[in-house]
Amino acid sequence: MRDDYARLLDFCRSHATWVRETLEALVTLESPSDNKAAADRCGAHLAEKLAAIGAEVSRWPGLACGDHIRAEWRDAPTQAASRSRPVLVMGHFDTVWAVGTLDRMPLHARDGRLYGPGIFDMKAGIATAMLALRALAACRRTRPPVVMLWTADEEIGSGSSRAVIEETARTASAVLVLEPSLPGGAAKTSRKGVGEFDLVVHGVAAHAGLDPASGTSAVHELARQILALEALQDPSRGITVNVGVIGGGSRGNVIADRAHAVIDVRVGTVADAVSLDAAIRSLRPTRPRIRLEVTGGIGRPPLERSPAVIGLYEKARDIAAALGGELGEGPAGGGSDGNFTAALGVPTLDGLGPQGDGAHALHEHIVIDDLVWRGAFLAGLIDSLA
Repeated sequence: MRDDYARLLDFCRSHATWVRETLEALVTLESPSDNKAAADRCGAHLAEKLAAIGAEVSRWPGLACGDHIRAEWRDAPTQAASRSRPVLVMGHFDTVWAVGTLDRMPLHARDGRLYGPGIFDMKAGIATAMLALRALAACRRTRPPVVMLWTADEEIGSGSSRAVIEETARTASAVLVLEPSLPGGAAKTSRKGVGEFDLVVHGVAAHAGLDPASGTSAVHELARQILALEALQDPSRGITVNVGVIGGGSRGNVIADRAHAVIDVRVGTVADAVSLDAAIRSLRPTRPRIRLEVTGGIGRPPLERSPAVIGLYEKARDIAAALGGELGEGPAGGGSDGNFTAALGVPTLDGLGPQGDGAHALHEHIVIDDLVWRGAFLAGLIDSLA
């Protein structure tokens, strides 16, 4: 078995130039979530590269975002293999960076790191996943059934891609998410659920000097509601509530008849997601003639550290050790598309992308040497799952 892993590692080492050039091409094709034309240019290139390494490629149309790319490998020479459930490898190629960011944040290498917008989050994960499939094709007589799904709207909530993610995951034996790894290259075995609520307070307008008693301030009521929202927090259980945006009123001498707030929530368990959602929707006015309107919700369920997740992690940890590496684990406060697949009960391991740092930051980079090891590791993990 160790000889098998050695062959995978040797193949990836011999294709270090290929994986780096593949990654650099993806980074150069800027693909912000809100620019469909740019994202589709990156997606078209990605589709070509996937087809070139033997995948059957199809597109799932995006709406305001780029089209999502699905690639499938179906080597099934026996009846048993033809019935096997595929491994789903997934992530996103959209980024938070606007077109033109490369002008002030150019792609460059320094001190063993490769810098560029979107490189860590998460185009390096895509490139290493493709290297892994090439390694399996070269080193295995039978390549396991694999589906790759690369979406174009993860950074803006996955509204267009959630349906295809869940549809594809329901037929998978396991899901490997190539999002950025934790410091030191560790995998993510839990992620918080993420939600956003909008609270609108309707009051009664009046002149603040001539007739203040006839009005009821929506702004004052919002302040009281913010305190109520703050009381819902329990950081010790991973429950956070952040009122990040507020607004209201029209002029200083007018009792405000409207105010609003945007509320970010994070939860560690499905049970807490249900209870927090109910608590926010149960907010009640503290003054007469006030009306509250609550919309939104928890869009990404938590990825809990379940026995299925831990079983998958332990398998990955053993393969990493066989390749001379260590794979730690830990939680992440942000969500990913892996939250959706884990909520379906499909074993999901997240944060499998190469080592690096600076997601969404000017110093975004990956560790160049980890591309090779990570490709061999992913190949071994995919093969073991099939």
